[in-house]
Amino acid sequence: MEGTERLQTPELTVIDERGLMDVPFLLLTLLLVAIGVIMMFSASYARAFYKEGSSTYYFARQGGFALAGIVVMWIVSRINYQWWRVGSVPIMAAAVVLLILVPVIGKEENGATRWIRLFGIGFQPSELAKLAVVLCFAAMISFYRDRMQTFRYGVLPFAGILVVIAGLLYLEPHLSATLIILATGAVMMFLGGTKLRWFGLGAALVALVMVVYLTTQGYASDRITAWRDPFSDQSDKGYQILQSLYAIGSGGMMGLGLGRSRQKYLYLPEEHNDYLFPIVCEELGFVGAVLVLLLFALLIFRGYWIAIHARDRFGSLVAAGITTLLLLQVFLNVGVVTNLLPATGISLPFFSYGGTALLVQLTEMGIILNISRSNRNNLI
Repeated sequence: MEGTERLQTPELTVIDERGLMDVPFLLLTLLLVAIGVIMMFSASYARAFYKEGSSTYYFARQGGFALAGIVVMWIVSRINYQWWRVGSVPIMAAAVVLLILVPVIGKEENGATRWIRLFGIGFQPSELAKLAVVLCFAAMISFYRDRMQTFRYGVLPFAGILVVIAGLLYLEPHLSATLIILATGAVMMFLGGTKLRWFGLGAALVALVMVVYLTTQGYASDRITAWRDPFSDQSDKGYQILQSLYAIGSGGMMGLGLGRSRQKYLYLPEEHNDYLFPIVCEELGFVGAVLVLLLFALLIFRGYWIAIHARDRFGSLVAAGITTLLLLQVFLNVGVVTNLLPATGISLPFFSYGGTALLVQLTEMGIILNISRSNRNNLI
């Protein structure tokens, strides 16, 4: 049978897609993952040898998750994205339950409890919550459609979900994930047709909560101080950002060369995780760093292109939401390590060490690839 076959069920419309996935989006994703794994190995081998006794410890784990993630991405790209409409509610419920468990069974690191371990696997439930918000909001907006202009349908249910998730993240605390989820939710509500006046009220409430947060969380105010004047406490609060800036500056135009970073030898904390981009700058230089950011920009542009050309509203919203997540995480990470923004503890997608986060990110890319298969112009 040629073309597209629509099979009607009581719950949703299943589209039997026969198109090809978006090749540019696929190639950009694979290229970023490959560069990310290589740079993670280069940035981590000194710390891996010092802490684990094997210089390839982090690399082997990240490489394994990358391969598994690519397989998952391919599988997800073959699963009709319409099924995520039905799965959005269970995924949101699972995310909320896991976030509730974080303060109970979570592992504390650097003054925050964000990780839990289930069945021998450690992960941050906030990563699942980000995807859950995108899927759930896309399903709700598609269902409410013309009623999105009203407060009852266009604001209240979405605000309720965001308040619950933000409240649970506050208990960890996890400011960066909160900001990303709130911003992504706001973007999707805007695309869905929520009236603009409600965004002004929401922004005012977020600003008020931020003031309360900064005055009640001591470590957050310390980060603001380090951001404004890192030289005021070079051996403590400002140490990490200064080491990050030293790494970026020492790379110059062309870099010291792959594997030749000096800051990764236990000078720069979290050099294999949140602060991996400074090692990219140090080893590959300004030119290499710009090329990496250009690849991210092209991937983000292509993600929005797929969203614009998606066959239906649900697919368009899901692609736009996932792409917005990617955009915000890249912007926040690069902004933090260059001291444009206060430290938020956000990783760089496809680069920073973290197997479960990489799996979730590649799953998200697989969803976009499946959405692209419904677009007849996906070879452009």
